[in-house]
Amino acid sequence: MFARVFSGAVIGLDGVVMEVEVDTGAGLPRSTIVGLPDAAVQESKERVAAAIKNAGFHPPQ
Repeated sequence: MFARVFSGAVIGLDGVVMEVEVDTGAGLPRSTIVGLPDAAVQESKERVAAAIKNAGFHPPQ
């Protein structure tokens, strides 16, 4: 399933609109974040996984 949502970010003093695209499908559970090479972006995988877990959702086995 493919989904596209719009979000926002603050860069300096300016707000910018961001487009976020998500594709889910059958297979092993994994997260891949592309588009920004910053180390903080790669660390966000753990934050997203923790947020999903704390929201009461479980990845498929």
